[in-house]
Amino acid sequence: MNVFKDYYNNTVQLSFLDHPFSKNPKHVWVICKYKDKWLLTDHKERGIEFPGGKVESGETADQAAVREVMEETGATVKKLHYIGQYKVDGRYETVIKNVYFAEIKELIPQPTYYETKGPVLLKKIPANIKRKTNFSFIMKDAVLESCLLRIKKSYV
Repeated sequence: MNVFKDYYNNTVQLSFLDHPFSKNPKHVWVICKYKDKWLLTDHKERGIEFPGGKVESGETADQAAVREVMEETGATVKKLHYIGQYKVDGRYETVIKNVYFAEIKELIPQPTYYETKGPVLLKKIPANIKRKTNFSFIMKDAVLESCLLRIKKSYV
C-alpha cells in the first residue's frame, strides 16, 4: 500500500491488490497505449490527462473504463487490464477509483469528445510533468508514477 499526498494535499492510498477499497467503485482512470504511444485526452478544464470518469448507473467499472476511453478519445479498447485501486480522502468526499491499463485497437475520429478536446498522443510522458501547466492535476502525483512502473514491468 502506497500512501502519499496529492496535488491538493489530500491523502491518497494506492494499492495493487484486487479491489481493496470497494468492489464497486464509482470512478475509473485508464492509462492507454496505442501503437507505441501513450493515448491521453485534453480535458477542457483540467488539461492533458489519461481518460476516466464516473461509473454510470447499471454499468460495471470495466464497462465505464471502455466507455470513457471511447467518449474522450475515440479509441476502442483491445485489451483492458485492472492495475489497482486508489482512494482519495478529499475535503468534501472520498473518491475511490479503479486504475486500468488499456491496449488500444484503433482510434476513430468522433463528432464530439464530450468534456474533452479529444485525443493526445505522446511518445513519452514528460519527466517534469509536475511543472507543466498544460497537464491536469491528476497526472501530478504518485498514482501515475507507481502505475506506469507497474505497467512497464507487466505489459510494455
